[in-house]
Amino acid sequence: MERSFWSFRERKSYDDGVSEAAGEESRRFTRDQLFTLIAAASINFSSMICYSILGPFFPSEAEKKGASNTIVGLIFGCFALFNFLTSLILGNYLSLIGAKFMFVAGMFVSGCVTILFGMLDKVPSGPMFISFCFLVRAMDAISFAAAITASFSILAKAFPTNIATVLGSLEIFSGLGLVLGPPLGGFLYQSFGYEIPFITLGCVVLALVPVNMCILPKYDSTPRKESFWKLILLPKVLILCLTVFSLSACLGFLDPTMSLFILKKFKLPAGYVGLVFLGLALSYSLSSPLLGLLSDKLPYVRKWLLIFGDLMTAACFFMLGPAPVLHIESQLWIFVLVLVLIGFSLGMSAIPVFPEILQCAYENGFEEGLSLLGLVSGLFNAMWSLGAFVGPILGGFLNEQLGFEWAAAIQGGWPLLSGLATGIFYIIEATRRSSSSSLQNPPGDNEERTRLMGNEM
Repeated sequence: MERSFWSFRERKSYDDGVSEAAGEESRRFTRDQLFTLIAAASINFSSMICYSILGPFFPSEAEKKGASNTIVGLIFGCFALFNFLTSLILGNYLSLIGAKFMFVAGMFVSGCVTILFGMLDKVPSGPMFISFCFLVRAMDAISFAAAITASFSILAKAFPTNIATVLGSLEIFSGLGLVLGPPLGGFLYQSFGYEIPFITLGCVVLALVPVNMCILPKYDSTPRKESFWKLILLPKVLILCLTVFSLSACLGFLDPTMSLFILKKFKLPAGYVGLVFLGLALSYSLSSPLLGLLSDKLPYVRKWLLIFGDLMTAACFFMLGPAPVLHIESQLWIFVLVLVLIGFSLGMSAIPVFPEILQCAYENGFEEGLSLLGLVSGLFNAMWSLGAFVGPILGGFLNEQLGFEWAAAIQGGWPLLSGLATGIFYIIEATRRSSSSSLQNPPGDNEERTRLMGNEM
């Protein structure tokens, strides 16, 4: 008896030592993982800075070329629409096309299209200029969808156990691109004219293409035809798609409305408007890595992050104006504080979505591999793009009809709806699991088993 006890202790100590060594090894990035992170960071930063560079000067240039405010809004909106449509298609065929090829090709086309956008001032004014704007913007959206869909899939393949931490950490580069894009674009435009901002950034993106061709590992996959409709019709996936859509729609609402509200309400100089945007961008970028780490280390916390993140976002949009029903006077410090809280709450809800969809797919019989990762990546990007398309259009209409205060409060209804739906779903899921476990292990069986064991002893 004593010998078997010590043998057990020795075996347990050995197993613990092996598991600790394996855990220590897993915490170290391999060479391929490090190169994958660098490649993903480059596409996050470059795509966001190219996307946001248009804001300070393109609308005025387009008006000189005969484009109305509505047309300018549609030029911005068509990016999200084509991103939505192509993300679903590219995600479905990722394993056939190849993740690395899709990543590099998307980045190459994005760089070329960014340079082409800088040449549009040479196009004659009127319908021809407007047509070329739509064409080039649509090509940019397709290339962006290809690169980001492939990037998400590669990251999930390279970091299967801590994908939320990695995605959250990479949001720092996305936020950095969004923050630096407008001031850099404005500076280059004022100093050198319309063409230079696009040519400069386009050349930088093209320079990164051969770098990523060399460093990005190739993840092979056996093509399998996973069912897209089987995935999206899962109740949990539908609710998570609603969460992604609602968050993106709320962010998109701020694009055409917030700067006008700040200038009108607080009488700030135009140069200070960008500083107000920093509150949201910085809080989201800085909190995302911590929220991703929490999501990976404590998976059971994800449901609470999703629910409270949605509800917190809804409350913040109700306070952004604030809503007239609250009878609170709008002040700049309250506005900036609410933006900071929105950035944090968006991270709470957005970061856990990707690993939750993956876990749901695995639980429902989907096979692990690039085929499934492509589907999930395409679905996530498509829902985000759909929200980015609907948010500005609906937000601009509500802002024109009701004013910013009521428009922001109504826009907060999206995350309120998704938060309540998520909470109800998890309550039902927990109830079903508890009832099924009680049916599998009835109390009578446990009592009988305990009595028989007592008799044997």
